[in-house]
Amino acid sequence: MKHYLVIAGNIGVGKSTLVKILHERLGWEPFYEAVVDNPYLADFYADMPRWAFHSQMFFLTRRLHAHHQLLMHPGVVVQDRSVYEDAEIFARNLHLQGRMSERDYATYSDMYDVLKLFLPPPHLVVYLQASVDTLRKRIALRGREYEKNIERAYLHELNTLYEQWIGNFNLAPVLTVPADRLDFVQASQDLELILDKIQQKLRGEQYVLFE
Repeated sequence: MKHYLVIAGNIGVGKSTLVKILHERLGWEPFYEAVVDNPYLADFYADMPRWAFHSQMFFLTRRLHAHHQLLMHPGVVVQDRSVYEDAEIFARNLHLQGRMSERDYATYSDMYDVLKLFLPPPHLVVYLQASVDTLRKRIALRGREYEKNIERAYLHELNTLYEQWIGNFNLAPVLTVPADRLDFVQASQDLELILDKIQQKLRGEQYVLFE
C-alpha cells in the first residue's frame, strides 16, 4: 500500500463527494462509509437512546472490514471517515449527551481500544471543516429523508468534538480544508486548489496551508 488517506469531517460536509472525485481524477481506490446499508440508522435518528449502541457497533464492525480491505490494496486508498471519528466523536458525543448508557459506552470503548492496537494509522487526514450553517445547507441539498430532522445543536456538538479531536490528533499529518469558503463541487478552481494541496502534503511538504 503506497498511501492511505482519510477524509474526515462532520455530517454533510462533502466527504463522500471528495472521495469520489479523488477516485475519478487520480485513480485512488475509494472506501466509502457504510451509511445507506446501516439497518439501524433510520431508527437511530428517530430514537437515539434506544439505538445508539447498535448503530455505532455496526459502524465499528464495518470500519474493521474496510481496514482489512484497504490494507490489502497495493495502491493509494482513500477512506470516507475513520474509525477514530466513529469512536472519539460520534460515540463520545452520544455518551456525553446521555444518549448512550455508561454500560454500552464502556463496552464500545473496550472494543475500540483493542482495535486501535491492530490498525495502522493513515498517512494523511484531510479534515473538511465547516460551520453548522454550511452543513445544514448541504444536508438539505442531498435530501436524505432520515437526515431531515437532525438538530442544529447536534451538529454543533459534533463540530466542537471534531475541533478537539483534530487539534490533538498526532498519528498522522493533517490538512484542514476550510469548506465554508472552498466549494469543490461548484467551483473548479477550489477543487484544483484542494487536489494540489493534498498532493503537496503527501509529498511530505511541511507547511501546506490554505491562504
